[in-house]
Amino acid sequence: MADQKVTTVRQSSEQAIELEAIARVEGIPVAEVIRTAIAEHIATKRKDPEFLKRLQLRLKEDQEILTKLSQR
Repeated sequence: MADQKVTTVRQSSEQAIELEAIARVEGIPVAEVIRTAIAEHIATKRKDPEFLKRLQLRLKEDQEILTKLSQR
């Protein structure tokens, strides 16, 4: 991974213990378990029609704002 960004995640003690146990059983770092879960979540969202509708709406709204800001 050439470009990386550090993100802090707060979680309950119980979730942290379970996550660490999963990582130990899988023989991989906790960070890799988290990266895999995030990648799977993103892949799921990319296939979700309702999410994609909301995404298109947000893009349209953002474009309208940017257009207004760019006008003199």
